[in-house]
Amino acid sequence: MGASAWDYYVPYQKDLDVALEELRHRVFLAGDYYWVRGGDWLPEEERRPRPLTLDELWADEWTQHSGTHSILDVFHVQREDEEPEVCAVQPVTAAETRRATGTERLTREHVPAIQNLARERGYGRCAVLHDRHGTPHEIYFWGWSGD
Repeated sequence: MGASAWDYYVPYQKDLDVALEELRHRVFLAGDYYWVRGGDWLPEEERRPRPLTLDELWADEWTQHSGTHSILDVFHVQREDEEPEVCAVQPVTAAETRRATGTERLTREHVPAIQNLARERGYGRCAVLHDRHGTPHEIYFWGWSGD
């Protein structure tokens, strides 16, 4: 299937881990992810209903191999000073935002300029976006995942 890009905007909150967990929960409940066992490319007898819990989703060997091609494929937010880790989200740094946009206060208009900061499959990024008054307004999560 290959890797898929994904991105999401969520309301701002100070705790990025909580924002990520709430987003993951929302995406899972909405079924807004690739469910490898539900594909119509499978014979009917091999198809499975979507899992009822995230634990059930990740207990599936096919999901472990293929991923969900969504935010569900990342599990926590790293600190800015940590080395990028597979299946994690790393916040963009002030230096990265200055290089990419000339400012540290990102807005939605800056998103195209920072999207290339997530280039490798299995890694996510996040950035706090500000409103026109410079107040934190939302969090942008994006990345690549899948087999």
